[in-house]
Amino acid sequence: MNKGKFFLIASSLIIIVFIAVYAGITLTSNLGKSDAEVSAEDAGKRLEKLYSKISVNTAEPVKGQIDINPVDVAESLPEISKFPITVTNTTDLYVEIFSSTEKGGTGTDGWLSDAASDFNSSNPSINGKPVSVMIRNIASGTATDYIKSGKYIPDAFTPSNELWGEMVKAAGVKTELISSRLVGNVPGIVIAKAKHDELVNSYGAINVKTVTEAIANNEFAMGYTDPFASSTGLNFLVTALKTFDNGNPLSSEAVQGFEQFQVNVPFIASTTIQMRDAATSGMLDGFVLEYQTFVNTPGDLKNEYVFTPFGVRHDSPLYALGDISNEKKEILKAFTTFVTDEKYQVNAKERGFNGLDDYKAELEPLDGPTLSAAQKVWKEKKNGAKPIAAVFVTDVSGSMDGEALNRLKESLTQGQKYLGKDNMIGLVSYSSDVTINLPIARYDTNQQSLFVGTVNSLQASGGTATFDGVVVAIKMLQDYMAANPDVKPLIFVLSDGETNEGHSLKDIRGLIEGYKIPIYTIGYNADIQALQSISSINEAASINADTDDVVYKISNLFNVQM
Repeated sequence: MNKGKFFLIASSLIIIVFIAVYAGITLTSNLGKSDAEVSAEDAGKRLEKLYSKISVNTAEPVKGQIDINPVDVAESLPEISKFPITVTNTTDLYVEIFSSTEKGGTGTDGWLSDAASDFNSSNPSINGKPVSVMIRNIASGTATDYIKSGKYIPDAFTPSNELWGEMVKAAGVKTELISSRLVGNVPGIVIAKAKHDELVNSYGAINVKTVTEAIANNEFAMGYTDPFASSTGLNFLVTALKTFDNGNPLSSEAVQGFEQFQVNVPFIASTTIQMRDAATSGMLDGFVLEYQTFVNTPGDLKNEYVFTPFGVRHDSPLYALGDISNEKKEILKAFTTFVTDEKYQVNAKERGFNGLDDYKAELEPLDGPTLSAAQKVWKEKKNGAKPIAAVFVTDVSGSMDGEALNRLKESLTQGQKYLGKDNMIGLVSYSSDVTINLPIARYDTNQQSLFVGTVNSLQASGGTATFDGVVVAIKMLQDYMAANPDVKPLIFVLSDGETNEGHSLKDIRGLIEGYKIPIYTIGYNADIQALQSISSINEAASINADTDDVVYKISNLFNVQM
């Protein structure tokens, strides 16, 4: 054998032995460890490796002047023109109606819009005067904020359910019920069939009481929507509280029961779409939804899930608001008669309404003060015993200079009032490198002042290393949680979505998946799709801030998640 062949064989044997030894060490090092322990260890090593390649600076925190006044809802709301008019009035004498989105939109969600267009085309008159209606498409919770705050009060309001009407009434706005029902609908808990059968075997009948028991026992993973914005979310909240104390949903027994149940709720969505996407990804066993949306959802939802109604019905009551004239009240009555005619009710059924008319409300009506107090309980107790630890990752690259950075600052300084004193907050900024501007600490008055001052001091320049900023935020959270394990981590990325330096999403996707930290993204003049791809990894929301309602949107996001 010549020397060349000898060295080649010897080298090959050495490589084989090395691989075998390495594999043996790797296998034996993982013996006795669970998959979670192995993946956590791997994630830790990956995090350290990525972090070591990033240029990380530390800035001296800057104090700012905080605003101690309560949140001004009216100020955060955009001009009402933000919300589309789906039916325009055709006469000088008309009524403007705020309509919930499942019926005041277009297509499947345009039943009331289409009926209203027909009403206007029928040339109705009151006392010999031609009349018409205008429909503005706006979610019930948002509409209630406009009306309660006095920012904008239409002639009439048809929310999804009566709960919003009670809240408007409690705010001191004069209301008159014109009709308790324009069209039938019900909210429900939508449960995957296999899980539904399992719960039936364990608990018997499926209702909110048995569902809350199953969640409290950590046997059922269910999501629901923001009770400040969603009709179904508000309905579920008060129904759940009533299951713990039917006589007084605000008693200490009810609040304690809710807190215990809430500990095991894995997901609260800002919107129905966000929650539905989380459910279809397999993250949830069940979620809440209106029946009309359930039957109109494309795909196999109806075949793979069971719908169980709960709470008060969503029959779209119609209220006259303020001191409107008798003529306008007569228009509303004539409109009610028109849309409740058999022709339009049959049409509504074709669009998914009027489907469960046999269901009787299992919840007695609650007054406005009780509903507002229930929302306050939810805000205080929704995180259970686990406070939030959140890091804000702010883009200060050159592409953010000007209006984008100014809007980022405005949305954070206004939205920070919703962050909650018991939560832990930190902030980093990034351009070509990353700066830790504010280490994680409890959001007391001092940290609030530092947060506001730091945000106001941000300046834009340089490249865009978005994913380096995310890695630093994950490292900050992991270091903090090593000493404070009983917190829930979150990350908020505020950016234009462009990345031209540092790590890529491909580099850190496994890290994000491994740590399972939700990353909420807020885009300014942004590549929204790029930001959505970050948020979708762990079922978080993505907001487009290029609209005049960015402060309101972010305030709602923080209200839900913080």
